[in-house]
Parts: sequence; C-alpha cells; structure tokens
Amino acid sequence: MAEEIFVGGGGDVYGDPQYLTLKYANRHGLIAGATGTGKTVTLQILAESFSNEGVPVILADVKGDLSGLARAGSETAELHAPFVKRAQKIGFTSFSYHDTPVTFWDLFAQQGHPIRTTVAEMGPLLLSRLLELSEAQEGILNIAFRLADEQGLPLLDLKDLQALLVWVGENRESLSLRYGNVSTASIGAIQRRLLVLENQGGAQIFGEPALDLEDLMRFDAAGRGMVNILAADKLMASPKLYATFLLWLLSELFESLPEVGDPEKPKLVFFFDEAHLLFEDAPKALIDKVEQVARLIRSKGVGIYFVTQSPDDIPEDILGQLGNRIQHALRAFTARDQKKLKLAAETYRANPRFSTEDAIREVGVGEAVTSMLEKKAVPGVVERTLIRPPSSQLGPITEEFRRSVMQASDMAGKYDKSVDRHSAYEILKERADKASREAADAEAQAETAPDPVVREFSAARRYSGSRVGRSTSRRIGGGDTIASAMSEAVIKELKGTTGRRIVRGILGGLFKGR
Repeated sequence: MAEEIFVGGGGDVYGDPQYLTLKYANRHGLIAGATGTGKTVTLQILAESFSNEGVPVILADVKGDLSGLARAGSETAELHAPFVKRAQKIGFTSFSYHDTPVTFWDLFAQQGHPIRTTVAEMGPLLLSRLLELSEAQEGILNIAFRLADEQGLPLLDLKDLQALLVWVGENRESLSLRYGNVSTASIGAIQRRLLVLENQGGAQIFGEPALDLEDLMRFDAAGRGMVNILAADKLMASPKLYATFLLWLLSELFESLPEVGDPEKPKLVFFFDEAHLLFEDAPKALIDKVEQVARLIRSKGVGIYFVTQSPDDIPEDILGQLGNRIQHALRAFTARDQKKLKLAAETYRANPRFSTEDAIREVGVGEAVTSMLEKKAVPGVVERTLIRPPSSQLGPITEEFRRSVMQASDMAGKYDKSVDRHSAYEILKERADKASREAADAEAQAETAPDPVVREFSAARRYSGSRVGRSTSRRIGGGDTIASAMSEAVIKELKGTTGRRIVRGILGGLFKGR
C-alpha cells in the first residue's frame, strides 16, 4: 500500500504534483467550487483512491453521477477519450481503468438497500432540527424522550413517538408540575410536523432493523475499502432530512468508534456533499455539536471532507480544521462574490509564483487550486493543479447494472424487510386497554353496590356513555385512556369507601409502571 494518494499535477505549465498523505487524511478536507467546475469528479477520484488503499468511504450521490464508481471506465467512451492523454501529461504513470467496490443505500429503498435508524437513536436535538421546532416545542420533545427512558418505552418509529406525545398530552397537568408548562398547542404543532414528515416519506427511515455501522466499514476480497453510496437525488427534495440524516450518521460514528490516535491511514472517510445545507438556519447548539465532532472524530480515525460551492458556506471554526483543500474555480460577478473570493484566497499559504485570488478565478474545468498537509501536518504552499482522471466510469450507470450490483451485495436481504417490534405504541395501547377494562369492571361493581347514590351515578354514566362515549372511543382509538376523564368525574361525584375503591382501580391501571 502507498503512503499517499496522487491528486493531480501540473505538467509543464503548473506546479509540482500534489499528493494527499494518508497519515494526515483524517485531518479533514474541503472540496469547493462553483457549479460545473469539477467538484463531483474530484470527489470520485478521491473515493476511488481511498478505496484502493483499503479505506472504506461514505458519500451521498446528489446528482446520480457517482454511481459510475461501480463500473470501470473505458477508452472507447467519448467522455473518457482525453483521460489517458491527461494522465500522461501530469505524470500519472500507474493510471488504468477499473471499477470500485460499491454498496448502494437509499432511505426510500428504491435505488439501494434500505437504511434506517430508530427515533431514540436520532435523539431530540437532531429530531427538533429535522422538524424545525421552536424552543418551546423542542422542550416538550425532550420531556417525551425523558419519559420514554424513565418508563421503559422504546421509541423505534414515528408511531411510537406519536403515541407517546398523545400520552404526554393526556397527562399534561401532572407533567407540568414536574417539568414546566406542557401545552396542547405545542404538542399539536409537533404532531403536525410529524405528519408532514410522514407524508414526505420520512417515516421509512425510522424503524428496525436499524443500520449496523459495521456494515459501512467493509472490504472486498482484494482488501479494497467499500464505497457506500447513499442515493440522494430524491432525498434532496427534503434538504433538512438529507442534512439531518448525514449528521446523525456522523454523530453515531463519533459515539461508537474507539479512539485510535493517529493511524497510518484513516479507518473511514466521510464525504458531506452540499455541506451548506448542514449549516443553513442551524441553531448554535447544532453548529457547536458539528464543530465538536469535527475536532474530536479524527482521533477515531475518521476523515470528514466537506463538498460545497464556497468556503464561506462553512463556519469559520470548522473551516480552520480542514487541512487538505481542493478549490475549484469561483466566479466573482458581484461585489459579494468578489469578497468571498478574496476571503477564500486568504485561507491558503501563499505561493510567490502567482496570485492565489487570480488563480481561483481563472482555473478551468478539471483544474483546481490545491493545498495538502505536509510533514508535521503543516499546510503546503498553494499550487495550481490538473486533477487526475477517474479510473471508474464517468457519469451514472444503468438501472439494470445497479440492480445487479445490489443483488450481488453482501447486504442483499439483510435490511429489506422491516420489523415492527413491541415498543412504546404497543405498550401504551396495552395500558390504555387495561385501564378501560378496569373502568368497566368498576362500573359493573357500582351497579350492584348497596349504596343507592352509587347505583344512580352508575346509571347516569352508562346513559351518557351510550350517547357520547362511543364517538369518543372511536376518536382516540380503542378507548385510549377514557379512564382519565372518567376518573375525574368519579373523584368529583363519589363519596365513601366504594367510590375510593373505584378511583384506586382506575388510577392504578392508568399510571401503572410510572
């Protein structure tokens, strides 16, 4: 295995060949440039190179072009014709066409194997970001997660969370005394957001079997790292879902992987395409979390590479941690664009041979201004670079070929069928059903009670229930906690030993397990 990855060179025109040192590849990186300047191809050649060196890769295929990694390029293809000539020009003597081991994933289970997580694993912070909740609504979501932990209610899918929020609403008065105001308006707003997410297909990402992170860190028979491609063309229609899911995945890697210090090469490389979506309108708490993950995850052997149009899209504290940089052309048509261009140029170690600002403006498609970490992780002098050609197919593969790759994958069948395990929804429904039965038994006992007041009250309850109770039962689904309303009436109306026994029976069933 080599100690470095060849990124590109300059031939007779530009500077020295540029290499990404594997030992510093987990110091993160940036691929930036305007639309159509070659960012996707650069991402493709880096993914190929890491895979060849035995490093698994995770990336999102926003436009569908990166699926070509699964198939070898060809000299006969029109798009590939200039590649051999470019390889010779920049001194890439080992260039050859070959495929890359690929696993396709898709949150919507259409263009790849299903990929899921549970509501509990997503957590209240990221879920609040996904649902765009207010501070008050996020507070109630935190209460719901706390109650789920305390009462042993597994939150696996959206159905579980929706049922738990109903329970929180029904018990809001007692919960408000302990946690602060729990308003029905906020609960209703969260439920509506969950409904929107469900209508967008987001419910498919929550459930079991949940993704095993080890399945993202596999190798083929030749020892090449697996390139995990998340189909994101449809996912980009919901940019919050896209950004939140990738951030969850990054957070899970951070929480789960052991410390490895400074390895000779990364254990995993994570490419975050359209990175600006991660930071747009993000609360400070979330940006702080991303900064923390970026700062600490390198000691776990994970390299993060942000792919975006302008370095200005990345918060300054995070941008300062990105040591390996490939900057494609930036267009500066407005005063704001010119300011961005100047700021981008100032982040590089200057080269006395040319103006970095002019170079970023002038480089053509497939060219870039690059700076890689050198010995002792010192940023290298900026160079103008011709990016090496990809060995895999440029552009998307056919649907038939994609299906054949999926069928031959080790992941075929593992995640295809979802499992609806006994969780919060079922547990709360069982409690409500039990409370309803105990309430019915209590009424039956009251009908035969010797006290005429109790018998009269029972008859009145039965009469009102025959007119109103059935519609209520339908509305809340199988008598969910009708006993809560009934218990209030009983407490107000009944006196004596028989009444207290009825109330104890109802409340005991309702709050059992708390």
